[in-house]
Parts: sequence; C-alpha cells; structure tokens
Amino acid sequence: MKINQIMYDLEARHPGEAEFLQAVKEVLLSIEDIYNQHPEFEKAKIIERLVEPDRIFTFKVPWVDDRGEVQLNIGYRIQFNNAIGPYKGGLRFHPSVNLSILKFLGFEQTFKNSLTTLPMGGAKGGSDFNPKGKSDNEVMRFCQAFMLELWRHVGPDTDIPAGDIGVGAREIGYIYGMYRKLVRKNTGTFTGKGLEFGGSLIRPEATGFGGLYFVNQMLHDKGIDIKGKTVAISGFGNVAWGAAIKATEMGAKVVTISGPDGYVYDPDGISGEKIDYMLELRATANDEVKPYADEFGVQFFAGKRPWEQKVDIALPCATQNEVDANDAKMLIANGVTCVAEISNMGCTPEAIDMFIVHKLLYGPGKAVNAGGVATSGLEMTQNAMHISWTAEEVDAKLKQIMVSIHDQCVKYGKEPDGYINYMKGANIAGFMKVARAMMAQGIV
Repeated sequence: MKINQIMYDLEARHPGEAEFLQAVKEVLLSIEDIYNQHPEFEKAKIIERLVEPDRIFTFKVPWVDDRGEVQLNIGYRIQFNNAIGPYKGGLRFHPSVNLSILKFLGFEQTFKNSLTTLPMGGAKGGSDFNPKGKSDNEVMRFCQAFMLELWRHVGPDTDIPAGDIGVGAREIGYIYGMYRKLVRKNTGTFTGKGLEFGGSLIRPEATGFGGLYFVNQMLHDKGIDIKGKTVAISGFGNVAWGAAIKATEMGAKVVTISGPDGYVYDPDGISGEKIDYMLELRATANDEVKPYADEFGVQFFAGKRPWEQKVDIALPCATQNEVDANDAKMLIANGVTCVAEISNMGCTPEAIDMFIVHKLLYGPGKAVNAGGVATSGLEMTQNAMHISWTAEEVDAKLKQIMVSIHDQCVKYGKEPDGYINYMKGANIAGFMKVARAMMAQGIV
C-alpha cells in the first residue's frame, strides 16, 4: 500500500476536507502491515474503493419559520459502504455540519458497524439546521421538509438513519411521522424512535453504557478495578449522561461535565439527583453547564476543558478532536490510566500518538462508542420481529456485543511486548470484515 500516494489522490479529489482526510489516514496507517499481506486486496483496489463513498445526496431544505419567513438549509446523506449490510448511521443537525465532517463520520461508521458483529453498513447524514432556540413547530416543519427529499433513498433494508447531535427523540418522531405518511407503511427505517412506535428501551443511554462496558473490560484485562476510580467526562448530552450513570453504577466517581462555556468540577461526584439534573440542564440551559455549578455550589472553569484535572479515567463524550496534544500532556503528567473516546474521533492524532507511546490504555471511538449503533441494530431486530425486549434483555445483548468488540481489538492489537494497541486492533478488525465482504461480492 502506498499511503502517501493514496492520500495525495484523495486530497486532490476532496480538497480541504480535513476531518475526512484525518480519519482515512489514521485507518491506513493502522492496517498497512496486514493489508500488504493480502495482495488480492491490492489487485482489487479495495482501499481505493473503500475510501470513496458509494454515493452522496445533497439537497436544499426550504421551510417556513414562526414569523412566516422562508428559511433555507442544506441536507445531506452519505451512503458510504454497504458490503456487510444496509447503510446505517445517524443524522446530525448542527451549524457545523458539512461534507467533510459527514464523510469522516460515515467512513468511521463503516468500521464501527463492522465491529458490532451485526449486518450493518456505514452511512451518515444531516443538515446545517440548528434546532437550538427553535419552537417545536419550526423543528417539525424543518424535519418534514427534510424528509420530503430524503425518503426516496432510505428503507428498512436499504438505509436506516438514527439520531446524532441535534437529532433526538423529538426530531426522530417528526422525521419518522413524515416518512410513514409518504411511504404509507410502518417500518423499521429509523432507529431512536419513541417506545410507543417501535423504539428500543435504553437506546438513549446505550452509547454511554456501551462505552463503560468497554472501558471496564480494558481495565479488567489489566487487573484494575474501576471501583473507586475518578472519571473526567466532557459534554452533558445523552452520551455523557449515559456514561455518568453507568460509571457511577460501577462504583467510579464522575467529577466533571462540560459545555461550550467551560466545565464544572464536582469533587464529590456527579451522581443521583445531579445526574438527573443533567437532563434538565440540556433542556433549559442553552448549551451551558455553568447553571450546574450554581445549582450545586461547585467550581466552574470558564472557557476551559476538563482534561487539566487529575483523574484516573478520561472520557471525551462531546465532539471530534476535543483532546489535543496539550490536553494529552496534562493527562499523562497527572497520571491518567485510561483514555477512551465515547465521542467520534475525540482525540487528535498527536494526542493519540502520545497515549500509545506512553503505553496508556487508549480506546478509539469506533470501538468504545459502538454501543449506540449496536443498540440501534437491536432496535432494527425488534422491529423486524414485531416484538419488544425488556431493558434487561437489551442491556445484556449490548454488554455481550461490547465484550466481543473488545476481544476483536485484543486479537488484532496485541503487540509483542503485551501492550494492547486498541486503535490498531479496532481498525484492522473492522477493515478485514468489510474487505473480505467486498472481495466476495466482486467489483461492484
């Protein structure tokens, strides 16, 4: 594999798409050795085919706000790869949404879904629409306008979107309602639905729950008990909320959450009513966490990130590249034991290199946060069977999937000195399944 040439050609076709190019390069560097052991991959141009999306839909979304004024946003759906199953990936509504971010997420989703052991391909989509500050009626009108274009390209065995940043139960409800009206069918085309119309129990918590199951497995393999460990978490949405719940259940102490305004440090631990307050905070605080500090009388650090605190475990739960080299230096200097991305590509390449050089337990997002899409896959199964499982049944299946993902990472990531390079292991395990499926199906 000639990585430099592949990256040069890819950047020529996708200039300036920094997030997408970063995600591709990370995977190529990890899989280079094993790829070179398979000349049949080179002959079939597996990598060249894999780094390009199958197709990209881009469309305008006109809608009318509460003042009667016409607004215009851009909608996207990236169907990246469906070699192992129908396209599966979330929809993100946020002003930062662009093709680079969605392609990076769709590319990552392909390997993440492969790791789950479930038959799901990779996709991502969304819009630069911002639901913050919009009325329910405005969000409904936007979602309906969005689906008027997208509905032709999705289906229970074709492409199954879910939620992501800015797309929660409310948005999925409006989106699914319009889809159902247009196709005149009740199907499992969307996941993250309400429990009343086909949703799965523990789906909102699943990404955070799965992340902690993976982290616990990492620690367990090193003979470390998570009980009593201190944990820094970023963000305060569904992912951070689920992570805080499960970490506390396991006996760890979560001491930070964060938002765009800064972070709070709660040395007594974020548990009980404080975790419940995170839901209230998300509904009313306009992306700010300072009200938590005011409510519970703890420290607030304006404009800063929580990685400067001395903790045992650091869990990025917010967005991409939120842990940089300087953050990594502080975490390492403070004696952190484990860093695991529950957000997608939460650490910069420089930070990841530092964690691996220092032989820390580092878990990449495509493995650690796969619990969310895994539970979406379980929702698809329940829909197809026209049944509902209990929360205990879903949770047990989720835990089993996360343990399986961990085992795959160990299989491919264990180095001669015994260190587990989870990034390498996750990338190789995810890639090999997709590559073999592509080989078996010919040049299509």
